[in-house]
Amino acid sequence: MPKMRSHSATKKRLRITGSGKVVRSQAGTSHLAPGKTQKQTRHLRKEAAVCTSDLRRIRQQVANIK
Repeated sequence: MPKMRSHSATKKRLRITGSGKVVRSQAGTSHLAPGKTQKQTRHLRKEAAVCTSDLRRIRQQVANIK
C-alpha cells in the first residue's frame, strides 16, 4: 500500500497554529481591490480561522503536516 500524500495546494494555502487551529488568508485582496475601501482591504489582510464545518475535510488533506 502506498503512503498517504498530503494535498500540496492545501499545504500552500493553510497554516496550522501552535494550538492546532487551521488558519487561512482571506479572499478579495488581489483582484478588483481599487473598488473596495481602504478599510476593507486593511481588514482583509488579517488571517481567519477555517470554518468548523470544513475542518474535518481539511485535516484529512493535510494529515502529515504538524
